[in-house]
Amino acid sequence: MSEMVAISQEPWLGGWNVLLNGRRANLGATPFPLEVVHRGVAGHENYGVMIVDMMRTYHLALRWHISGDEAYARDAVMFLNAWSSTLKELGGNSNLFLSSGLYGTQWANAAELMRNYPGWAKDDIKRFQDMLLKVFYSRAHDFLTTHNGSEVRKVTHYWANWDLANLCAAYAIGVFCDRPDITAFAVNYYKTGRGTGASAHHVFYLHPGHLGQWQETHRDQGHSTLGIALAGCLCEMAWNQGEDLYGHWNNRLLAGAEYVARNNLTDPATMPFAPYTGVHGKGTAAAGTGSRRPCFERIYHHYVSRKGLSAPWTKAILGEMRPERIDGGDDPGMGTLLYTRSAAPPAPPSGLTAFLSEGKVLLSWWGSADATHYLVQRASSPGGSFTTLGQVTEPRTYTDAAAQGTWYYRIVAATPTGERIGKQTVRVAVPGELWLHLPLDGTANDVSGNARHGKLAGGATWGEGRLGGSALNLDGNDGHMALPDGVVSALGDFTVAVWVYSETTAFNTRIFDFGSTDVAYIALTPLGVGPAPESARRTYFMASRDQFWPEQPLFADALPTGRWVHVALTQSGKVASLYVAGRLAARHDGIWITPYQLGHTTQNWIGRSQYGGDRYFKGRLQDFRIYSGALTAAQVATLAQ
Repeated sequence: MSEMVAISQEPWLGGWNVLLNGRRANLGATPFPLEVVHRGVAGHENYGVMIVDMMRTYHLALRWHISGDEAYARDAVMFLNAWSSTLKELGGNSNLFLSSGLYGTQWANAAELMRNYPGWAKDDIKRFQDMLLKVFYSRAHDFLTTHNGSEVRKVTHYWANWDLANLCAAYAIGVFCDRPDITAFAVNYYKTGRGTGASAHHVFYLHPGHLGQWQETHRDQGHSTLGIALAGCLCEMAWNQGEDLYGHWNNRLLAGAEYVARNNLTDPATMPFAPYTGVHGKGTAAAGTGSRRPCFERIYHHYVSRKGLSAPWTKAILGEMRPERIDGGDDPGMGTLLYTRSAAPPAPPSGLTAFLSEGKVLLSWWGSADATHYLVQRASSPGGSFTTLGQVTEPRTYTDAAAQGTWYYRIVAATPTGERIGKQTVRVAVPGELWLHLPLDGTANDVSGNARHGKLAGGATWGEGRLGGSALNLDGNDGHMALPDGVVSALGDFTVAVWVYSETTAFNTRIFDFGSTDVAYIALTPLGVGPAPESARRTYFMASRDQFWPEQPLFADALPTGRWVHVALTQSGKVASLYVAGRLAARHDGIWITPYQLGHTTQNWIGRSQYGGDRYFKGRLQDFRIYSGALTAAQVATLAQ
């Protein structure tokens, strides 16, 4: 920044002028530190006073680094010391957790900018670290672990921004306070947490072309764009510490940013939209458009300038925003100044995914920064020869109605300098194949040839089989079988089939349950409470994210007890079918969640629920199968014989 501003190089110069015109980087201001900062209680709020001083400190620190004038460093330290020697507490209603997150992040980053200034005494640095830990991090950690008392009852009560703000604060404070345990806590939460700030839950649904629907989409676009700013802040801090959260789960954040950027450039009625039902009500369409919150430069310059990928919607919205303005206190903004960088060479197409959907192959991929269009190619062997199926611009998705067989796909980018072949070749069998087969006849081995073996856990043993021999015997206490991580993460259309002998009528036990937390999972329950009449007992299938419930259940009559019965579940596109004893028992044409939407699941169980309070299955199971693709009714009937 300093070098580019010194030679008046755009776009850095325009960003520099944004900083200067904000007038908070000027000398001579006086700090107004407070002992208690209140947010959320009418008549007592004073957090705006802190926002002004916080922003001023950050801007002064930036001006020192860019200009080299030590006067700005001295003023920045004056503000840091004034607040660290005064602030004792955050007050208010639940909004105090917004204070801990939004402002804890920016105070820590302002302090980090001043860490190498010789004029900031070590004792003063220590006092500022103590303030961050006691006043801000204690609240941020409390929120992320208890969610203001709703962790167990309803962890998704709070929108994604609440989590993300406090994750940013935790990470920034961990860096400035030299606490790798704190940064590790934030990273682990982002990857595997239960709340809406976790990557899997703030980009909770992936549309074709890697368009990731944001958790607050149906709320409004001001909050959606704030989410992009906060997630980008966390990923950028982690990147600077050697941790690639930007790339997590096939560039999940870019998927969300592209969706939000597109939604703010187009009529929301044209947006792909998955139904959303959460504690704050039902959303049926993308809400609003036109937000220009400064949040996209950071995204663009990582994925495009650093990595050489294509981000067409992010690029388009930035064309209307540069130079990015100062934000109003929730995030620093000024991305054009802070994040502009020279572009790396364009990358080849990457991140190719291929899933069966309604019996066809649905492909999506990340593009090259300089591509004019893409060629979708297919071969019958991984080495080719490849045939071009079609030419694609945007969105980067293609559906192939392939004939029966095993096929290999790749993407080629057409660029001004020639063709660039994609990094991956992806295999898909049409109309599907046996993915996992556990006979459960005395061993937990997978005989499909894919080595996805099961593992006995708890009180699981071997009992009497359906036709003699052995079967998996589960005791109803803690017995279950664990399947490998990610066992269904590559599946769109799928089938699960198994012989079941249920001994009890306990509610909400599981035949199977695949997920990573109790917020997102697919599960089959032999006995639960179905829809009206309220007391009706039902077998039901749930493909659930907390945001979707109760849109997803598929109900049928309760399974019998005391005898063997064959059960099969198939899903093709959004149509799920439940078969009992080889006959169709229920069908639902609005099941949005498919296995790949859950990502690399880590809790894949037979006989056990994601919910700790649910009973374990009591009974026996045999011949457990998973197929890629949805079996036909005739194929299910054959299995049931």
